[in-house]
Parts: sequence; structure tokens; C-alpha cells
Amino acid sequence: MCGIFGFIGNRSAAPLLVDGLRRLEYRGYDSSGIVVKNGSLQVHKKVGKVSELSKILPDHIEGNMGIAHTRWATHGGVTDFNAHPHLSEDGNIALVHNGIIDNAKGLRKRLQERGFELSSETDSEALVHMISIGIESGQSPLESVRKTLTRITGTWGLCVLFKEHDLIICARNGSPLILGQGEGESFVASDPHALTQHTQNFFFLEDGDMAILTKDRIEISRLEGGISSTSMTVVEDEWGQADMAGFPHFMLKEIHEQPEALRRCIAGRLDMANGSAKLGGLRLQPLRLRTVPHVRLIGCGTALNACNIGRLAIESLARIPAVAHVASEFRYNDPVINPNAIHFAVSQSGETADTLSAVKEIQLKGGDVHGIINVVGSSIARMCAQGVYIHSGPEQAVASTKAFTNMVASLLLFAIKIGRTRTFSREKGQSIIKDFEKIPELMEKYLSNPGPIDEAVELVKNAKSVLFLGRGLSAPVASEGALKLMEIAYIPCLAYPAGEMKHGPIALLEDGSPVVVILPNDKHRQKTIASMHECRARGARIILIHEEGDDEAAEEADVSIPVPPCNYLLSPLLTVVPTQLIAYRVALELGCDVDRPRNLAKSVTVE
Repeated sequence: MCGIFGFIGNRSAAPLLVDGLRRLEYRGYDSSGIVVKNGSLQVHKKVGKVSELSKILPDHIEGNMGIAHTRWATHGGVTDFNAHPHLSEDGNIALVHNGIIDNAKGLRKRLQERGFELSSETDSEALVHMISIGIESGQSPLESVRKTLTRITGTWGLCVLFKEHDLIICARNGSPLILGQGEGESFVASDPHALTQHTQNFFFLEDGDMAILTKDRIEISRLEGGISSTSMTVVEDEWGQADMAGFPHFMLKEIHEQPEALRRCIAGRLDMANGSAKLGGLRLQPLRLRTVPHVRLIGCGTALNACNIGRLAIESLARIPAVAHVASEFRYNDPVINPNAIHFAVSQSGETADTLSAVKEIQLKGGDVHGIINVVGSSIARMCAQGVYIHSGPEQAVASTKAFTNMVASLLLFAIKIGRTRTFSREKGQSIIKDFEKIPELMEKYLSNPGPIDEAVELVKNAKSVLFLGRGLSAPVASEGALKLMEIAYIPCLAYPAGEMKHGPIALLEDGSPVVVILPNDKHRQKTIASMHECRARGARIILIHEEGDDEAAEEADVSIPVPPCNYLLSPLLTVVPTQLIAYRVALELGCDVDRPRNLAKSVTVE
């Protein structure tokens, strides 16, 4: 979580720091702060979003080096005191930290016994005081940070600024840090896209790396001593400018960007001649695909919902077992790993700590992992070194939309590829691919006339809870719709396979209860309609997302939202879009912050 940005060069630092924080704000927005060196270390920090920090900043702040932080709270409440940066008692050292220090309680106690007065409740503050002890004993800045880090356990992405030295010290263990080298200036950030407007010359720090940044050079070493093998990477800017483009919110913009994002995802990957898909980044030969015993998919939140769609598609097309795992539970369940299996780690940011831990567990037990990732050069992408970039472009809203559809599309491409290798004919593959090529256009058609979304909003906005139902591939779509509504409108939601609804959730239904039903024209249609009748019999109000032309089903609904007809395998790419729009408009009606929902962050880098 949390966003870190730092700069050292010849330009004024403060505007760059604030702009960097704005680009990283989706990583956390409980509070934010900057520190600029200008003879002293001048700190400004404030609870709330970066816009609140901007209100308290002087019109001009002297200084051409500084570090900045936007916080997602872990240790200690959301207060000005707990906001970063943290200062040493003499004001000569400032620190920003992303991660969790596991032994912070003991460290804080020992510091207090030595006479330090801690001004925050955070684990991070202990580090700056420990570093100050090293400096007072004559250690260099790098050595003082190194000695401190050898005494702590946990995770960190760390930047330290010193009043007496023209440099920034950085260190990484479990929380991402990317360094950027420009002409006579150096940068550090939590995400590469915060740097791409300044440079394309990046150093992606590995766990255990430490770095000294000056305006003219970057020196990377190892925590245990010696030189790091981390080298410069030139990264093309695939992200572009993250502006509103005339939309009132990033989320709505990103919903409407889905057709073009999907075109980027499938471009060059649909193999019409062979009725298959091209995914060269997987490096999986036909023999491996034919003999693989099973496929495992691992993700969290929205990525997990995409995994569940991928799981069903793989089993349907390739006729081999596939299973989706909750990444946060995976390694703690002591999983049995078959090195011959295919494993996918699915993550928009490529920095999700729980998913990273699962990747390490699989690799430790002899398996290899393929990434399904959006952010080029991210930790999971580099750790897997094989996989598929989904090419969604920047996703600034915390609630994922276009990354979800592209994750699903990437997994469907794999399902086609492995299915074509194992079970079905070229003609069947060509038929699916022909339908796949039409999906972006069908998305655009739906978005141009999204149906009675406002009527659905009226049913949902004052509900105590909302039930989402679907069967087969539509069950994970229901889960994704429920997640979106919960995330941004704060309405309790429950998603269930429609047939399972009568085994518990039906008890929640009362007169007027809204139920969102996902109903493509597939083999589950009649059974799903039967579940819908059971809900209506208890007084529920049905919001039905169905295929255009299915008038019989539409007549059974209180609100009928048609989407264009398509191959059932591809239906999640269309049926999810109305659920996104419902969540967005409900959140607006309730006065919620659509792009920055409370308590959440985009890139979850703590376990």
C-alpha cells in the first residue's frame, strides 16, 4: 500500500513531490506529507487526500531534494502525527516507509527506555530514531540505515533524507521501490508510472537492495554487503497520461475505456488460421500443454474473480482440472505443488503481497509460475519472468474495471490455446475467435445505450443488502458485481451461485430486497430463471442482466438490462459491464467518493 516519491536534482522539489503523490494516491489516501531539504528539513503533512496537503503548503518551498508519502494506515490511526514523513528528534533525518515492521513494539519500548519521546503510534517512526543513533555514533548514512535494517523484521520500502548530506538512501524488502535516472537528477517511486514522465531509465530494486541516490548517480548495494546485480532497464511508457479525458471520475472513464483496452489485450494474439491463440510470453510448448496434469490460478479480490472465470473456461475447453486459490490463504495452507502443473499469478499491479508470497511458495516447491499482469516491470512480472501483460493502461480508480475484463480476456485466450492443443478442432477454435474479435464492438454498442441503470439504482441505493446470483461462468461475474458495489457504495452484498441460493441466502430476502441476476443465454438459463422465481416468491425485486432478445426472461424482471448476444464463453466480458455502472451510479447517489473509497488502496503490498 502507501505511495512513496522522492527527487534529487536541480529543479524545485516540492511541485514534483506533490505531483508524484497525486499519481500514486490510489495506493493510499488516509494522509500525505512531504519533506524538502532547504538548509533544514521542512516537513508538511496532513490527514486526508493530497488535495488537503496542497491547501496547507506555502506558495513556494525552497529546496531541490525531498521525499514524500501518501499513507494507507496500518499501525496507528489516521492522524497528522501518524502521517509520514517522520523526523528524528533533532530534526536532522526524515523517513518515509511502506510496509510493516513486525518487531516494532519491542523497538519502540527500547527507544522509550533510552529517553526517546515518540510522537506517533506508527512502527515506522522507530526506524528514524534508530538511524539517528547510528549517525550520532559516527556511521555514514548508508551504514546507519544498513545497521538499522539488520535489527528489524518485516517488510519495507524505505527512503531516508539527511540534513547534512546531499543524498537519499533507499532500501527494499517486500515493498516495491523503483529508481529513475534522468539528466542530472534522480527519482524514486513506488510505481513506475509515476516516473515515466521524467525518465524511462529505471532500476527495479530487488528484496535486500539498498541504494544511494544523488543527482548525478545511483549506487545499488546489498543489505548483507557487496554490489547488487540490479541493472538499469529502459521501459517504454505504456501508461500515457492519467487524466480524466472529460469524464467526471476515473472509474467512469475506465469503464468506457474497456473496448479499446480489450482491443490492445487481444491484438496479435488471436490465431484465426489455426483456431488458437498466440501467447508467446508463456513459453509453453504444445507437448507441455498436452501433458499438463492441472492448472492453478491464484489471485485476490477482483483478480480472484477473474481466476474463477478462467478456471471454468479451462476445464470446459481443455477438459483438465483447474482450480482457483485465494492468494492470502495459499501458502499458509501448506499446498501440495506438482512441478508439472501450470500456475498463474493474476494481479493488476503485479505487487500484491499475498500473491507474491504464493509465487515464492510455488517456486520454493519446484513449480514455475506465469504472471497475468498489467504493470510492466512489476515484482510479480519480474519474479515469474514469463506470462502475459494484459495492456489495460493506467487504472487510477481503486475499484478495478478494465483490468478485470482484460484479466478475463487473457485467461480466455489461454483456455483457447490449451483447449485447441488438447481437445477441440480448428473449426471450433475459429468460431470462438471470430466471436472474440467482435466483443470490443459489442462493448461499445452496450455502453452507447446501457439500459435502465437508473431504475436499478433506485432499487439498490437504500437496500440493507443486495444479493447477486449467477450460474456457471456468470457466478464469478456475480461475485465481481457484488465486490464493486461493496467497495464503492458500502452496501453489504452477497454473491452466490444461483442454485446454492436456496441453501442459506434466501433467508435474507424480504419484501423489496434487490437481487441482481446474471442471465446469459447458456445451458444454465432455465435453472437460473427458476432461482429467480424463488426470489420473487419471497417479495424480492429482480434486476436482470440478460441477452438482447430474451423477452421471456425480461418479463420476469422488475428491471431488465439487455446486453448484446455473444458466445457463452465470452459473456462475462459483457455481462460485467452493467454491474460496474450500477455500482458507480449507486455510489454517486449516496455521495461516496467513487475513485477513492474509504479504507481501500489499489496496490495491496502488505499481507
